[in-house]
Amino acid sequence: MPSPCDPGDAPAGDVGTALMLIDSRLKAIHAGSAGTGTEQEVLAAQFAASLGPTGADDLLDGACTLIYMYMQWLCRVYEEHDEDVIGGVVPNIVASLRMMPKSVRPEAVPTMAGLLIAAGTGLSPSLWRKQYGYWTKEEMNPLEATAFLLAEHINRVTDDPDFATRLISEALSAVEGD
Repeated sequence: MPSPCDPGDAPAGDVGTALMLIDSRLKAIHAGSAGTGTEQEVLAAQFAASLGPTGADDLLDGACTLIYMYMQWLCRVYEEHDEDVIGGVVPNIVASLRMMPKSVRPEAVPTMAGLLIAAGTGLSPSLWRKQYGYWTKEEMNPLEATAFLLAEHINRVTDDPDFATRLISEALSAVEGD
């Protein structure tokens, strides 16, 4: 029976912009110039305002596509080592999210865990989330943090600080080439 959360039915969104935001956050943190939370919030608010309603929706879908692609890549890697991606990745990401109480409200953590589990079981995180209603403002930082933490996890697994960005960039280039 087909699922209403089938990734083939999900909009990809603005994956390029979502990737750019995650990559710039990765580079800023590793360079030690992440800025203050307030500076980041102001910049994020200005950027979101410039997108307009459809641009913001595209960015949300793009972030969910990143989460899906990252989790699918991790599924393959964990399976190669006879490990469970849900058991190996989700608890670590959830623990990290819980250590960010200023950026991630505790009530958003279960939603982010659900997104990871949906993606890890082959469901679209975007469609999975939308079945429970529209995104809330309080879920924006947790969504970004979840995508960031997945990218950072992939970079650590591969011991390559640019691997997660390159993984998606190459996939986008392959799609454009077709």
